[in-house]
Amino acid sequence: MTTFSPTTADALARQAIELPSWAFGNSGTRFRVFPTPGTARDPFEKIADAAQVHRHTGLAPTVALHIPWDQVDDFGVLRRHAEDNGVALGTINSNTFQDEDYKFGALTHEDESIRRKAIEHHFACIDVMHATGSRDLKIWLAEGSNYPGQSDMRARQDRLHDSLQQIYARLGDEQRLVLEYKFFEPAFYHTDVPDWGTSYVQVAALGDKAMVCLDTGHHAPGTNIEFIVMQLLRLGKLGSFDFNSRFYADDDLIVGAADPFQLFRILVEVIRGGGLNNPEVAFMLDQCHNIEAKIPGQIRSVLNVQEMTARALLLDREALAAAQTANDVLAANAVFMDAFSTDVRPTLAAWRESRGLPADPMAAYAASGYQERIQADRVGGTQAGWGA
Repeated sequence: MTTFSPTTADALARQAIELPSWAFGNSGTRFRVFPTPGTARDPFEKIADAAQVHRHTGLAPTVALHIPWDQVDDFGVLRRHAEDNGVALGTINSNTFQDEDYKFGALTHEDESIRRKAIEHHFACIDVMHATGSRDLKIWLAEGSNYPGQSDMRARQDRLHDSLQQIYARLGDEQRLVLEYKFFEPAFYHTDVPDWGTSYVQVAALGDKAMVCLDTGHHAPGTNIEFIVMQLLRLGKLGSFDFNSRFYADDDLIVGAADPFQLFRILVEVIRGGGLNNPEVAFMLDQCHNIEAKIPGQIRSVLNVQEMTARALLLDREALAAAQTANDVLAANAVFMDAFSTDVRPTLAAWRESRGLPADPMAAYAASGYQERIQADRVGGTQAGWGA
């Protein structure tokens, strides 16, 4: 069985992956949102469910919120509720993609009154951050056009910069703006922030407190995501990850489900670039569990990230560097593949037990009785889901 060096064990012990509150609500396809027994009915129940992931894995100490989906009367009360459950509130995600006003854009809209509404929404999100103690404001924009000639793409970039500048100016000293990108959907001809370069250009113009968010499901097929990771780390502008898996579009599936080797390659570059356990680089999940159970789905995801992190930490970098220097293509690839092929699951199980965690978190959760309790207790009311 593989053994972890003290350095590797320490790196794994410090790993933290933020969970999305919306993963604990109902979701589905374009055709239907599927309800499931025991689904959370409000942000308090979402946080209680997220805390189960941390309790069984030790990997998920914070929970991201989505505004207005997670709107409550008193965020100080929600913050204390999270702390009572052994977790903290993390990234605040804005929402400018559901109001009728935003049909043709929000921060890029030609109508100044609609742009002002979108900017004010982000000001309100910053107020939430003050109440929750959150550092990051994450912005994803569902903005663009469907047809050539529909919009002035350059003017939209100018308006986006102006809007972001106003939001950035409102941030507190310790707060950050993190701009996500997505190459298509829901706009199909052009998206206002379609790639890491556009996000980088926009945040670089704002200042040191503006960073790029990389969602692993937001790229065209065949994109070398680990190259983007390397470049953003090299430039000091990788602020966060949204980890998930995709087969065709933005599928938001369990991370590592579609291509475990890609996840490994990404984590190799994260470690190489100093991004692992770096407080400036947040690890987050962004997933929707449509047909699988929500809490086990999140447990599986954080465990997959942990497993590929462990394999990436086992990479013999000295041997790899020597092979690269010698231009020994096959030797370099063999070193890389040896690390990826190492089965670290038994070692991780023993390591978890040594830290007072379940060797098998999935089995431990199934045996805990929590799922049966919430299915019995949460009868009635309106379940949380997309848009709530």
